[in-house]
Amino acid sequence: MRSAMSTAKAKKLCPSLLVIPGRMQVYKQVSKQIRAIFLRYTDLIEPLSLDEAFLDVTDSKHCQGSATLIAEEIRLAIRNELDLTASAGVAPLKFLAKVSSDVNKPDGICVVPPEKVQEVVDKLPLEKIPGVGKVSLEKLHQAGFYLCEDVRQSDYREILTKFGRLGASLWKKSHGIDNREVVVERERKSVGVERTFSENISTFDQCWNVIESKLFPELDRRLSKACPEKAIIKQGVKLKFADFQLTTIEHIHPEFELAHFKQLLRDILQRQKGREIRLLGISVMLKPEEQVRQLSFFE
Repeated sequence: MRSAMSTAKAKKLCPSLLVIPGRMQVYKQVSKQIRAIFLRYTDLIEPLSLDEAFLDVTDSKHCQGSATLIAEEIRLAIRNELDLTASAGVAPLKFLAKVSSDVNKPDGICVVPPEKVQEVVDKLPLEKIPGVGKVSLEKLHQAGFYLCEDVRQSDYREILTKFGRLGASLWKKSHGIDNREVVVERERKSVGVERTFSENISTFDQCWNVIESKLFPELDRRLSKACPEKAIIKQGVKLKFADFQLTTIEHIHPEFELAHFKQLLRDILQRQKGREIRLLGISVMLKPEEQVRQLSFFE
C-alpha cells in the first residue's frame, strides 16, 4: 500500500498536467445514491468512506441468500443507474472482504469462500492487511515476517512482545480470525479537517493562514453539525512533511478556540527540522455522549 503522489510532485514530473478541482457535493450525492442501492439488499451497512462500505448480507433473502450474486447485482445496478464501475470483495471475514475488494479493481469481484479462507490468508503479504503502515512493515520485515503464513507459524508470545497490539491483531488475522461485526451506528469520537497542498508550504505564517482562513471555519461548521453543544475534550494539529512522515500533537482543552490552535501549531513545528509541509490538519476530540447528556441534565 502506498500513499498517493502529491500534486506538487506530479506537476514536476509532468509540467503540462491539468489539475481539476474536486466536487465534494457531487461525490456526497452519488454516495447517497449508492447507499440507496445497498439498502435494497440489507440495512446492515457500515460506511468506511464516501465510496466504500461493509455490508452484512447473512440474512438477506435476495438472490437465494448468495453473497456473491448480491454483490454482482449491486455492481450491475451501480453501472446501469449511475454509469459507474464498482469492485467488490466477498468473504466471511471483514478484513478479508476489504482486502478482496482491492484485488480486481476497478471493475471486478473477488470471492473467498469459507473453505478457502486459510489458504488465501496464508499467501497474503502483510502490507495488504489494513492497519499495517510503512514503519510497521519495515519492522515486520526486519523480524522475518513477510506473509501472514510467517505470522501464523510464529510463537504468539514472541510476536506480542515485539509488536504489541498490532502483533496480536496480525496473529488472529493470520489464523483466519476476525470476529468483528458490521457496525451500523457508532458514537462519533472526533471531528477533523485537513488539506493536502498542491505546492508544499514551510513557514508558520503560511500554516496559520490556512488554519485561520480555511480549516478552522470548516471545522467549526462540521463540529456544529456533529455536536451542537461543541462539547470537546481535546484540540489537535496534524502535519505530514514532504518525506511523508506524519506527526500529530494534542492538548486537553475543553473549549473550542482558534487561539489554542496557534500554540499547538508552534509546538508541532518544532519537529519540522527544515522539511516542507504537504498536509495540514486540525481536529477536536468529542466528549462521550453520556457525559454530554448528563451535563445537559444538570444545567
